[in-house]
Order: sequence, then C-alpha cells, then structure tokens
Amino acid sequence: MLATTTPFLDRTLRHIKPQTFASFSLSKSSKLFHHLLHSVTVGKKQQQQMDTARKPTIVFNANNNQCPSAKLIFSAAASVAATAMLIRSVAKDFVPLELRDYIFFKIKNLILSFRSEITLVIEEFDGLNENLLYKAAELYLEPTIPPHTKRIKLALPKRQGKISFSLESNEEIVDNFNGVQVKWRLVSKNFPPKNIPGSDPYNPLLLTTEARFFELSFHKKHKETILNNYMQHILEISKELEEKKKTLKLFTLKPDRYSGRIGDMWQALNLDHPATFQTLAMDSDLKRKIMLDLDRFMKRKEYYKRVGKAWKRGYLLFGPPGTGKSSLIAAMANYLNFDVYDLELTEIKGNSELRKLLISTGNKSIIVVEDIDCSLEFQDRLAQTRAMMPQGLHRHMQVPQQQMTLSGLLNFIDGLWSSCGDERIIVFTTNHKDRLDPALLRPGRIDVQIHMSYITPCGFKMLASNYLGITEHPQLLEIEELLKTTKVTPAEVGELLMKDEGTEKVLQGLIQFLQTPLSDAAAEPQPGMSQQ
Repeated sequence: MLATTTPFLDRTLRHIKPQTFASFSLSKSSKLFHHLLHSVTVGKKQQQQMDTARKPTIVFNANNNQCPSAKLIFSAAASVAATAMLIRSVAKDFVPLELRDYIFFKIKNLILSFRSEITLVIEEFDGLNENLLYKAAELYLEPTIPPHTKRIKLALPKRQGKISFSLESNEEIVDNFNGVQVKWRLVSKNFPPKNIPGSDPYNPLLLTTEARFFELSFHKKHKETILNNYMQHILEISKELEEKKKTLKLFTLKPDRYSGRIGDMWQALNLDHPATFQTLAMDSDLKRKIMLDLDRFMKRKEYYKRVGKAWKRGYLLFGPPGTGKSSLIAAMANYLNFDVYDLELTEIKGNSELRKLLISTGNKSIIVVEDIDCSLEFQDRLAQTRAMMPQGLHRHMQVPQQQMTLSGLLNFIDGLWSSCGDERIIVFTTNHKDRLDPALLRPGRIDVQIHMSYITPCGFKMLASNYLGITEHPQLLEIEELLKTTKVTPAEVGELLMKDEGTEKVLQGLIQFLQTPLSDAAAEPQPGMSQQ
C-alpha cells in the first residue's frame, strides 16, 4: 500500500510550498485533505494496472534478501513527514492549546515511565533566595572535575584570595557513591533581555536573565540512597571544603547602615593579620591553656544543647595598653578560622540597633567589643547630658534620643538574643578591669578572664626568635634578668628590636632601655587565665 501510494503523493506534494503547512486555515486544510484522498485512490488503481503489465514482479518474503531501494526509502520518509505536518496543521486549527499541552505532557510522562533513570534538579535560586544546596553541590563537584574535561570555568570571587573552579555549561561529571553511579550536568538557560522600566528611552538599560541548575541523574532504584545519604554526604563535604577555602573577614559597621537592609549593616575587609599563637609574646603555659579552652568549646555543641545554653563563650582581655590584646584576638581568629566583627558601642544609637546588629552577624565568628569601660562611660554621659537639658531643647541639638543601656548589653551577652547564632565567641577588652560593673563579670557572661601583663622572660624569648632569629646569645640572660624587675610591654620591646638590623647593637640598646630608672608603679597581678 505504501509503495503504490507514494509516487502520486509525492507528485501532489511537489506542487505545494513547504511554508504553507504552517499557516493553513480550516478551509484550506479540508480541501487539501480531500485532494490527497482522491489522489491516493486514483493512484492506487493506476499503479495496480501498471504492476500487472510490468514483469517480473519483486515480492518481498522471508526467502528474499533484497532490500528496498534508496529512492523508495526517501519517498516513504517524505510521505510520513508530509502526513505529520498535515496532522500538526489540523491539530493547531481544531485542538485548543490547553488540550495540546495536556496531551504532550501525558505522552512525555508515558515515555519517561519506561526509562530506568530518574533526574533531580537543583536550581541556583529558590525564588529570590540563594539555594544553599546548589552552592554545596558546586563546592562538592570542584575537586571531582576529571582532568580530561575540555572546558573548565575559573573565577576569583570578590575579596577572595583563591581561584575557584566550576563546570562549564552542559559539561557532565560522573560520580560514584557507595557503588551508585551518579551523573552531574550543569544546564544554563538564557532568557531574552528586557528593558528596565524608567530608563532612558533612547539608551534603554537591558536586563539579561540566566537560569542555572544542576541535573542529577541516577537509576531510579537508588532514589532513597541518593535523597537520604548522598545529599547529606554532599553537605558535609562541601562544609569542609568551604572551611579550607575560606578567607577570613573583618567586619565593621557601615556609615550608611540606617538606610539599608538588615543584611547590609556590616562592611567586610579581608583579615590578613599574621598573628598566631606561635608568634605571640606570651607565656607558653598561658597560650596552651587558651588553645585547649578553644578546642574544648568547638567540640561541645551537643553538650551546650543538652544543658540548655547558647553555643557561645565570653572572654575578657584586660591589662595595660600594648600588651597584645588585639594580637591575641587575631591569633584566635586564625586558629579557629573565624571571622571577626568589630562592634563599636559608641556608634550604636540604642538597644534596638544592637539587636539588629547581633542578628546580622554570622556563625563561626568572634564579636569584639574593645575598651568596654570607655564605651559604657560614653553612653552614660550621653544619658546624663540628655537628662540635664531643658525639656524640648534636645530635639534641636544633635543628642541621641535613645542610648544603649547596660541591660541591653547584658541581653546581648546571655539573654534571649544571644541564642540567635551558634559557634560565637564574644571578646571584651579593657585597660581598667576595676571600672567594669560586677554584673558584666559574673559567670555565664564572661567565662574566661585573661590578664595581658607586661612582657616576661618567656615572652621575650619568643620576640627575640621572631624579630632577630636567635634563641641563644650571651646578652639574652642579662635582658631576662632585667625583665623580672622592669615593667615594659611587648609592643615597646618589639619596637626596640626593629630599630636596627645588627643583633649586637639591638640587644645593647634594649639593655640600656631596661636599665633606665622607671617611676614606681603599683604591683601588677601575674599574667594568667581564670575561668568563672
């Protein structure tokens, strides 16, 4: 039947332009359909007469291995394509769009039901929010990119010091998890640009949109393993990789934070402070105690949860200026790989702003409040100034209507608002511990008090090794004896060690400095750490 109708159907379609199939109306489609039926009927009769007269006749049976000619195959394909185009034109005119979409959806599902693979889609954004699972998958796949990959995307994120690798669009990676083969593919779709409303009509601003997502394909019998185990594996590995790639940040308050969102109240800079526990001019026993306390804090997440306390720890660093309080904070940040938030209380208008700042800080961070005694005194002076002014006069002067109170600060330390994050260390510094309110120093608010004293012989050995590269010298013993009776800060000694490159001249200058008579001062407590 197909062989007999093909020549006449081809002759009929030869006189019809291909572009007319896309714009057939209902009347034209009906006429064409009847014309094709008539041509097929007449052609069938004429072909039967020609086949009877033509000898010999080729019969295709099981014993005949002769294949159809190429002309016959192309003719059949053309007939099928023409029929499909006709059906599509008729369906476009008669079948509503919703019904067509429904039929195509059902056909697609029917085809997919016979497939043994299942595909999960991980989009880059969940609505307007960033999809954390997409970021985790991107980090997880970075070290698994095979060396034979033809195209690899490189990027240097803003304020980052390390280059990141990622897949190029439509690249595929095969991963194995507990014997299960998983195929990853990055898909990118670009949408037509749109004009931004309100822009210059002569030079309009165009908004381009790109949607990126990962397609994760695997055998459908492993669905539960992938969803329950593999996804959790991705999150754990990506967290470890993120910690290794992390660039420490120092956050400070934004000057224009009042007009921005909660997440825009801080501005970040890279924290490149070189201080470590190995370079601190501090007694070895004290450094070891601090490191052990930090390690114990990091391992006790479940313990804090079990006893019903927020996972945080408070430190108070007190001592004269120049004793290394800021260097110790930087060493703690480098040791824990924590970001640092510099919270300047004198710039905070009230308790409500303090709560907003606390909410906007991230986990795994050190929140630093330097010179806590001066900050509280400043807030008290503001409150007294406002109280002493005549009623209504403060409205015309630049005196804050609100001020931060001690109770607001205490709630920030151990109240309800202190539980708005995990793995946080709060560090207060002061030069005068005796000026602090006892309510601030009680256990639960300040867990560890560290006295940063004048330099000791042990601390000087560390400075001599760092600055001069020496561990033994005849004059070192003399300097150590002088340090036992002389009060000098590590900052002063470090400055003297940097004055000249000659070791002999530097040590002699330090001895002369230490032998200079100093004014008598009250006895300082011994350096050390005490836990509340």
